[in-house]
Amino acid sequence: MNGVLDDTLLADPEELAARDTTGVLRAAATAGAQVRSALYTAGQAGLDRLRGHRPRALVLLRRPGVSGAVADLVTALLTDRCPVPVVVAERMPGWIGPLDVVVAHSTDPTDPTDPELAESVSVAVHRGAEVVLSAPDSGPVAQAGAGRARLVEPRIPLPEGLGFAQALTVALVAVAELDLLPGMRSEEVPARLEALADALDAEAERCQPAHEPFVNPAKALALRLAERTPLLWGVDPAAAAVARHGALALATHAGVVAHADGLAQAGTLAGLRVAVDLSERGGGDIFHDPFDDPAPGGDAPPPRLVLLGTGEEDPQAVSRRVLGREWPNADLAHPVDEIPRGTRDAALLRAGVLALRADIAAVYLGLATGATLIT
Repeated sequence: MNGVLDDTLLADPEELAARDTTGVLRAAATAGAQVRSALYTAGQAGLDRLRGHRPRALVLLRRPGVSGAVADLVTALLTDRCPVPVVVAERMPGWIGPLDVVVAHSTDPTDPTDPELAESVSVAVHRGAEVVLSAPDSGPVAQAGAGRARLVEPRIPLPEGLGFAQALTVALVAVAELDLLPGMRSEEVPARLEALADALDAEAERCQPAHEPFVNPAKALALRLAERTPLLWGVDPAAAAVARHGALALATHAGVVAHADGLAQAGTLAGLRVAVDLSERGGGDIFHDPFDDPAPGGDAPPPRLVLLGTGEEDPQAVSRRVLGREWPNADLAHPVDEIPRGTRDAALLRAGVLALRADIAAVYLGLATGATLIT
């Protein structure tokens, strides 16, 4: 952590705006607009011409930044009912060929110079694979497509780490046009993704700076994670992907190191289980003032467990079923109030809401602690 949290700042929208000199909060709130813009540019790029094509394999390239969590989330949404193999890889597999489809996202939309991505795209197009590429139309990555990749150019300028919604939309359009996404026909894509954009707009409104922490879920999350070691555990595959995005957001915007994983894996880590249980039993000193008496540099902040869920089942119930135990003091990030049970595409909508909440919470935390990447 770069500093001690000034919790009074989170209740002062004017001071937040003054500290947010690069407009990161405003950029984070564009997630719904990112979906609409990416949907439009995907149409311009001709992704609809993928319709009816059944690939031998779908390759999702994982690069540094948001693309890794997006690849994990898309894989989770495809489920085991996907009729073709789904491969998530950091570089182009050696077997890539004309029967395969590749979806790739530029590491940093403002600096499209990722040499490994450029090389992978070049290999794929030269071997005749169908490539869907989300990247600016200039620079080595776009040039590697040599006019043969379906280039979806981001239209909304964004700081590093805030392109999750844009990258997710491009990937979802591609897999839906390929008829790989269970329950979503290609002609339904615009309406279904408009619902995602609306859900993200509603979350951005809930999390706006003028709202107090008790009605602002992002501010509330930032306060809960302050001066703690966040443990973000997803109780289902989509939630685990969002947890990994949350850890990336905390590192990018607040300089906070977090552990993120799926519940089934995280729950087997004995050291973390003990740390969580000890933290739950310890009450701490209510008279401790972190400004006058900071903890010694060698003392790690105690953990704060957050259980994330995108499914219909309560996260604690999932933990009881999977691990045989609950986590009494864990925070639950399961937006069933925002996306009610039984809603169409509920897992996708909840995943989008949680990813945006993590982004905004990380920005608030960075602003309130004076993280150097924010100022």
